[in-house]
Amino acid sequence: MDSLAIAIMVPSIVFMVFVAPAWVWLHYRSKRKAQGALSETERADLEALMYKAEAMLERIDTLESILDSQTPEWRKHDR
Repeated sequence: MDSLAIAIMVPSIVFMVFVAPAWVWLHYRSKRKAQGALSETERADLEALMYKAEAMLERIDTLESILDSQTPEWRKHDR
């Protein structure tokens, strides 16, 4: 019975100390790498959002220039 217990305990301890932590670490490292890349649809959505943001910035600049010419003191009310 003693040799049977040792035959079961030693491989279990070696597995839990060396193999299991390395396995968990490699598993989550590969998950992180897989999630780091954007899919094609996500990349297209991101590019569309960037285009819309640039267009919105141009509109804001245009509106600010119009307000500057028509109401020069409008920025004083900005908090």
